[in-house]
Amino acid sequence: MSEGCARGRVRSVNVSKRKGGRKTPCAEGVAVEAHRGVAGDAHAGDWHRQVSLLAWESIEKAQAMGLDVAEGDFAENVTTEGIDLLALPLGSRLRIGGDVLLELSQIGKVCHTKCAIYHLAGDCIFPREGVFFVALEDGEVKPGDPVEVVALGDGTCAYTPPEALEELRATHER
Repeated sequence: MSEGCARGRVRSVNVSKRKGGRKTPCAEGVAVEAHRGVAGDAHAGDWHRQVSLLAWESIEKAQAMGLDVAEGDFAENVTTEGIDLLALPLGSRLRIGGDVLLELSQIGKVCHTKCAIYHLAGDCIFPREGVFFVALEDGEVKPGDPVEVVALGDGTCAYTPPEALEELRATHER
């Protein structure tokens, strides 16, 4: 994959006021604030997991396993379509719409407890297939917006704390 050639689109944008549950799709779109994340979302803040993305194709796999799930059910802020998020190395940058610029800061996550999503859906694919970004430039994101890889990362991200990388590494070695 080379810069500028990986493209997809936003299928849904989703927010929640509380952590640990499904997010509600917002047909009108959301504001993304630089170095904070999605305005009004419980996960926004001064950390490396400001904006979460999950591919629609991952949700379709969960549906094929018999789960009754849709956009936002795995607590992702942005549901994408047509772009292989898991093929991107850390540090990759995505442009969403005309303004929002994101940098990939974490691939997957560690689930310390079975969250509400797991109990409601019977499985949670997000720890395996969700990706997290830091917002570098703000703007609006709405369904139908283009998603484009503008720079492939080198496998590192200055925003990701070493302990987060070590925790993921230890989990994958088990």
